[in-house]
Amino acid sequence: MFRHLGNSRTFKHNIRLATTLSMVAGIVNICGLLALGVLTTNVTGHIAFFSEEIAGKDYATGLVFLLFTMCFLLGAFISNFLTELALKNKNKNPHFYPLLLEIVLITFVALTFFEKNLNLFNSQYIAYALLLAMGIQNALVTNVSKSVVRTTHLTGLLTDLGIDLSQLFFKNNERKKVVLEKNITLRLAIITFFFAGGLIGGILFKYFELKTLLVASALLIMAIYFDYLRFQYYILKRKIFRKN
Repeated sequence: MFRHLGNSRTFKHNIRLATTLSMVAGIVNICGLLALGVLTTNVTGHIAFFSEEIAGKDYATGLVFLLFTMCFLLGAFISNFLTELALKNKNKNPHFYPLLLEIVLITFVALTFFEKNLNLFNSQYIAYALLLAMGIQNALVTNVSKSVVRTTHLTGLLTDLGIDLSQLFFKNNERKKVVLEKNITLRLAIITFFFAGGLIGGILFKYFELKTLLVASALLIMAIYFDYLRFQYYILKRKIFRKN
């Protein structure tokens, strides 16, 4: 899921990556919205709010929205920096450290903050942490899939899906049509699992509040472990093949 890069990636690799991390993003997004009233998986709206507050000369509030944007940017920077550092040191799993940092951030928010002690001050810090985590995830997924998969926002995804659906009426070449259908399937999977994550997260939030984020952390841990098991399986398979 995470180890195959560029041309070595298959459609199945991207589907596994897309479904798992889209669900994580959906859970994080709904938890941020219900607890804080802040969208934490994209920054488009925050740029608009920043512009509005600056135009209205409310610079303090405008600064908060600017920091939201910068946290997402910082997350993307850290994610790629850690990956490149690992690749330079010939690490066999260069995406482990960004994933680990994302898990730490999400788990920290889940175990540290509670509905009864939320206020304007620590709500902003929760938003900063979650936007940082989603910046990390978005950069990681973009890196791994070479921009084929995006899991934290749907605007561009829905645009691409609309374009692909319209192209179905014009593709006569069977090979190109198969590629197009795979792209549509991938994008529908991302949308579906993002929605599923939001739905599940919204239901669980009623009972567990921000502890619902532990489900997102668990999904990431399972993804890392699954990736590790598959890697060990293929190593063992190659050893057996060589002996025979």
